[in-house]
Amino acid sequence: MSQDEKVYFKALGVRIARQRNELGLTQVQVAEAIGVAQQTYASYEKGIRRIPVSLLPALAQTLSMETDVLLGAAIRTPLKRGPVPKYQHHMERISRLSKPQQRIVIQVLESLLSQQGA
Repeated sequence: MSQDEKVYFKALGVRIARQRNELGLTQVQVAEAIGVAQQTYASYEKGIRRIPVSLLPALAQTLSMETDVLLGAAIRTPLKRGPVPKYQHHMERISRLSKPQQRIVIQVLESLLSQQGA
């Protein structure tokens, strides 16, 4: 594995470990869901082993992530003139939350908006 690959797979491992923890899943649960041993999955999180391409869809689904986000693709937003409205910053931050956290935010917003008759 080249140095660049080592850096990439280490960062990928950090992303999947962070998402797994946010979802409250154990390594055993994720490993079972994608059909590998817990030790194999642990080596993915440490960046020691390459994750086979064939496992990426199942891993992304298990971790409630888009595959491109799982792989570390930068989210590109079109360039705009002037400052970005504060609510747009909030929406971008909400989009990076886990799915269960996003549902909670939506429920709170819907509740507040319904109280205002919006």
